[in-house]
Amino acid sequence: VLLIGNGAREHAIAEALKRSPAEVELVVFANKKNPGIFELASNYVLTDDLSNFDNLRQLVVKEKPHFAFIGPDNPIADGAADELEKMHVPSVGPKKSVARVESSKSFARDLLVKYKIPGCPRFRVFFSMEGIDEYLDELQGEYVIKADGLMYGKGVKVSGEHLENTEEAINYCRECFKSSDKVIVEEKLYGPEFSLMSFVDGKNVVDMPPVQDHKRAFERDQGPNTGGMGSYSDANHLLPFVTKEDLEIAHKINQLVTKALYEETGVYFKGILYGGFMLTKEGVKLIEYNARFGDPEAMNVLPILKTDFVDICLSIIEGTLDKLDVEFEEKATVCKYAVPQGYPDHPQANSPLDFSEVPKDVRYYYASVNEKDGQILTSTSRAVGFVGIADTLPEAEEIAEKAIRLLKGNIFHRPDIGTEALIQQRVKMMEGIRTK
Repeated sequence: VLLIGNGAREHAIAEALKRSPAEVELVVFANKKNPGIFELASNYVLTDDLSNFDNLRQLVVKEKPHFAFIGPDNPIADGAADELEKMHVPSVGPKKSVARVESSKSFARDLLVKYKIPGCPRFRVFFSMEGIDEYLDELQGEYVIKADGLMYGKGVKVSGEHLENTEEAINYCRECFKSSDKVIVEEKLYGPEFSLMSFVDGKNVVDMPPVQDHKRAFERDQGPNTGGMGSYSDANHLLPFVTKEDLEIAHKINQLVTKALYEETGVYFKGILYGGFMLTKEGVKLIEYNARFGDPEAMNVLPILKTDFVDICLSIIEGTLDKLDVEFEEKATVCKYAVPQGYPDHPQANSPLDFSEVPKDVRYYYASVNEKDGQILTSTSRAVGFVGIADTLPEAEEIAEKAIRLLKGNIFHRPDIGTEALIQQRVKMMEGIRTK
């Protein structure tokens, strides 16, 4: 199996593939050495860029993989699946035309409107600054501004949180236009968010347990947005503030989007469809789509997957997910990220990480680290994700918290992720919204 990518998400994917009775030989195409993946790989090839398809082609010719799993958003958006298909290698990872559901926020929004899919907030797509101030006035100061394209979880700014007034909003729109030809302005929604990731074979949509991610850098959801500081899932495969009915609505939206992608492009979406949803007083709303596993969310769901992951991958490729019984353990999970001091705005890189006190049985996944002279060093992004798995959320949180505190270095983490206090905030918020 060819695995493209080298983050913590890919470390969790690699581990799930290697658990298969199929005795997977793992070939990795990476742009940095991930010590965890490196140990699991039979061949680990470094490239300057995961979208360097000339280098990818050379590796495929040499290794002749049965199939590929494309982890990160960039190679997916750049058409890695299309390139691999030319070399007769099927992929778990969508082709470029349908991957636009992530790589173009305007494409995703327009798709929901065109195919009358519920859950879409009010929005407008702008190709220039003309008309933006009028629309901001129309939204009465309750708006969200998004740059079109891949922004790694950091391209969204919200009024009252990141943007204090119209002038700041206008300046951010100008900033967005420097890197993107489109800007999306949406109504601001209120409510707790959750992630619903689904295995998709083009027609069939099979959900994983829902997860809640935490984007803000600091405790109590303060500070700038990040790629995600940690996440949790519950043993009943719901969340404390999410009902079965909420989940059914989100599932239906994922199904309708899968169908609409084929109708719009003539191409089947084969891979992981990840909807970011919000529970509002108007019901379940779609915040955004990703065309791959979430990071950190992959570290919550893959370790508790009971079904052979290779069987799932082959079913996605062959379009036979409806014939496979996909099961997850009824366990709670909590993931907490250790990140370099100063992250995300001024991260302090090249700081050594000391794992000497971390027991061997602790579950952790390497993210963006460097290895030099046998020492693990931080880089400019998230470093290591620690995962606790138990029968209840408090037990899982305690495992993850105890473990992450044993890692020494110039790092920090969010101790509140997965705690009863933070979860109850979400529950109370949702109770207030349902009352309205």
